[in-house]
Amino acid sequence: MAHSVDWAALGVDVTKPALARVYDYMLGGSLNFPEDRAVAERLAEVGPFREMARLNRLFLRRAVRFCVEAGVRQFLDLGSGIPASGNVHEIAQELNRESRVLYVDHDPIAVAHSEVLLADNPNATILRADLRDAAAVVSHPETRALLDFDRPIALFLLGVVQYIPDSADPAGLIAKYADAVTPGSLLAMTHFTSRNMEEEMAAAVEHFAETAAPITLRSAEQITDILGPLEPVEPGVVLTAKWRPELGGPLAADPERSGHYAVVARKR
Repeated sequence: MAHSVDWAALGVDVTKPALARVYDYMLGGSLNFPEDRAVAERLAEVGPFREMARLNRLFLRRAVRFCVEAGVRQFLDLGSGIPASGNVHEIAQELNRESRVLYVDHDPIAVAHSEVLLADNPNATILRADLRDAAAVVSHPETRALLDFDRPIALFLLGVVQYIPDSADPAGLIAKYADAVTPGSLLAMTHFTSRNMEEEMAAAVEHFAETAAPITLRSAEQITDILGPLEPVEPGVVLTAKWRPELGGPLAADPERSGHYAVVARKR
């Protein structure tokens, strides 16, 4: 699909690497271009970034299952990226066919591919919007048509908040989304960290700068602060591979080098 569409006509500059396409390549996808693959390969040379992408995807599955088992039937996936195997709606609707999922992304390729994937799914759709504008996302007619804000909603911010610098107030952004949802709602988040990977992450900071999406590395304490009044469920903010690993499920090559923290938090 990446090579059969006139992306330039849609405003896509394929000569510059894009975060969503770099991640797509790391997951084995095909919606990427030479510049994206070059960044991904350089990242793979300095650290286990393909493994990190896989761990992030495995956490997504566990987090969706946790939310459904907690009684949540609605999902707002912010910065959802290019669809890959095991998307939120696929997992949630397999567990409960009434689950509703709204994806939000501003990348044209992510949106276009999601529209094709979700064309025949009345309970899932994609909204092209900037997740940093919480008011616009929450009040959008498509959002309100699909999600009932009087019932709990699971907010997903996987691998997203590290691209929001302190100057842009990530805690304030999360607070806006948290204020919009009812008590009992959940938030799932992963976030890059340099814990046990100082050299690799220092190199990653340089490489991600090429995608016009510089990253901010944060500690577990800083991530907890960003959550504000939201209460982390057990085991709290931990390395991704250590967040409720499934018995008999896929294992991390080295859990101590997960490269990001994971957390699910609840609004009381």
